[in-house]
Amino acid sequence: MKYGVFVATPRGCQQALRLVQALQDNHGAADESKASYESLQGEAEVFVHGKQAKVMEELAKDLPLKWQSYQKLSEVFAQGMGNYDGLIFVMATGIVVRTLAPHLVSKLLDPAVLVMDDGGRNIISLLSGHIGGANRLTAYLARELVANPVITTATDVNNLLAPDVVAADLQCLPTPKKNLPLFNGSLLAGQRLIYWVDSQLKARENYEAVLQRHQIAYRLVENISEALAGISSKELYVVITAQAEALPSEENILYLQPRRLIAGVGCRRNTSKELIAQALAEACGSIGWSTGRISQLASTVVKADEAGLLAMAEDLQVPIEFFGNQQMAEMIEKYQLKESNFVKKTIGIGNICEAAALCCVPQGRIALSKHKYEKVTVALIWQK
Repeated sequence: MKYGVFVATPRGCQQALRLVQALQDNHGAADESKASYESLQGEAEVFVHGKQAKVMEELAKDLPLKWQSYQKLSEVFAQGMGNYDGLIFVMATGIVVRTLAPHLVSKLLDPAVLVMDDGGRNIISLLSGHIGGANRLTAYLARELVANPVITTATDVNNLLAPDVVAADLQCLPTPKKNLPLFNGSLLAGQRLIYWVDSQLKARENYEAVLQRHQIAYRLVENISEALAGISSKELYVVITAQAEALPSEENILYLQPRRLIAGVGCRRNTSKELIAQALAEACGSIGWSTGRISQLASTVVKADEAGLLAMAEDLQVPIEFFGNQQMAEMIEKYQLKESNFVKKTIGIGNICEAAALCCVPQGRIALSKHKYEKVTVALIWQK
C-alpha cells in the first residue's frame, strides 16, 4: 500500500510522524486482528505546507522519512488521487472537501480518504469507506494512535458486513455498481444475502478462506448460469465469479468479479522455472493469495527469451508481456516509482518489476512493492 499524508500546521507535522510509523509497522496489533490489518502496511510520503517546512525538517532530521513541501494543496492533490491507495489529511475537513470535489471519479476507483485533526483526537473516514478501505484504515489508525474513529457508513454503524466490504477483502469489483444501494439497504432492513461461489474460480480456496474468516455461509455452484436461471426474484444473491459479463444482469444479483493481479518479474539470466515459481509463491503468499490468482506476468524486453519466465507463464496458463524502456519509464514517472542505480546502469531504467506490471493495466495499485528472492525480483499489482 502507498499513502500520501498531507499536513498544514506545526502540530500536523508531529501527527504525520505518528501516522507514518503506524502505517509502516503494525507489530503491536493483537493476534486476532493481524489478519485484518496486515494488508494496510505500506510506505508513506508526507506533503508539508511550505510555511511548516522548517518544522518538518527539524522533526525528521534523524528519520528515514520521505517528505516534500507544497504551496497550494490543489497543486499536489491531483497527483495524490492517482498515485496513492490512501490519502490522509491532517487539517480541517472543509479544506479537504473543497479540494477533493473536482477530482472524484468513482467509488470503485477513488482512493481511501481520511481526515485527522492536528491534535490527533479524531480520525474521519471521509471517502471510499468500503471498496477503498477507508473505514478499515480509520479503525486501525484510531486504535494505533489512541484516537476516536469517525465512521458514518450505515452498515458499519449497525455492525453489518456489506457486500462491498467483502468485495474489497476478496480483491473483487462489485458489479453492476448500481445494485449496491439495494443490497446494502436490504441488509439494513434485515434481509439475508445469499452468497454463491463459482466452483470454477482459479485459486478458489483463497476466496473461501476469506468468506470463512468473515463467517459467511456460502454455496459452491458448479454451473452458475443454470443455477441463476432458477433463482427467486425475492432473494438477493451475491455471486463470486469471473464470468459476470456473460451472466444475467438483474437487480437482485450482485457479482463480485476478481480484479486482475499482475506479477512483474525480473531475474538473472538462465534462472530456472523452479526458482521463479518459488519467488512467485512467496510473493503471493505474503499478500494472502496463491499463484493461482495471478492473471498475467510482465517483464522487460531484455528478458523476452528467458526460458524460465516463458515456462512459468505456460505453467500458470497466463499471458506474459515484455515492455520496452520507454513504456516502463512512463510508469516510473506516472507513479513516482523508486529506481535502482545498478539496474539503471544495466538496462537504462531503474525499475522493472513494478513498472512492467503497471504497463499492463489502465490504473494499478501496488499490492507488493519490489521484493528480492533468490535470483528473482517480484512486484504484484492489482488492477483498480
